Amino acid sequence: MQLNETPTAEAAMLIRRPVAEVFEAIVDPVVTTKFWFTHSSGRLDGGKPVQWEWRMYGVSTTVTVSEIVPNEKIVMQWSDPPTTVDWTFTAMSGDTTFLEVRNFGFAGSGDEQVTQAIGSTGGFSLVLAGAKAWLEQGLTLGLIGDRHPKGIPAEAVSD
Repeated sequence: MQLNETPTAEAAMLIRRPVAEVFEAIVDPVVTTKFWFTHSSGRLDGGKPVQWEWRMYGVSTTVTVSEIVPNEKIVMQWSDPPTTVDWTFTAMSGDTTFLEVRNFGFAGSGDEQVTQAIGSTGGFSLVLAGAKAWLEQGLTLGLIGDRHPKGIPAEAVSD
């Protein structure tokens, strides 16, 4: 029996902040730059493309939101070729939020798709950990910038 599932990156984290605050941290680049990308051309909003940059790596991508439900869900496309990223925000007791992210639609051979999904899972795990540290403790951990430090050969890094 052969499964015909496409590789999907998945990461999730409980963040001890109200859902509206966690949602805002993802859509507002003033907050998001504390734990993820370095620059953005604007807020995430339905139908309006924005440019995200990671200047420490000289990398950028266009992000387009195809669906946004405040405090519940964001569906966006990014990268080239484009993949889909689903963000789900679940309000929990005690003013906490369970934030789930799924990235799918990778291109290439089966092996290439699996490699991309594994790298994306690791990346989004760092994003969620950084968001948790910032939102709960006000700490900027620098996880994304420290993931691929200069001087480490590319083959030594898996994602």
